[in-house]
Amino acid sequence: MGIGFRELLIILAIALVLFGAKKLKSVGSDLGAAVKGFKKAMSDGEDEQSKQLSDLSPGGTRDADFSERASSAAPKADGKPG
Repeated sequence: MGIGFRELLIILAIALVLFGAKKLKSVGSDLGAAVKGFKKAMSDGEDEQSKQLSDLSPGGTRDADFSERASSAAPKADGKPG
């Protein structure tokens, strides 16, 4: 049920009559730049998300390891920490 080729041509012809060739060209280039910027932002966001998820994976770096600290700070048999 999408727009067919004939309907698209009719819409473009009406837009050309209403706006003129120069204005239509500038609108098209502005729209193209906006779409390109949107795609770049989406790609950058996906890259950042992938990076954050890989940092959280078990093989990635962790902020703190409390189990190691707890075992190294536990007092020895003689009662002295260390």
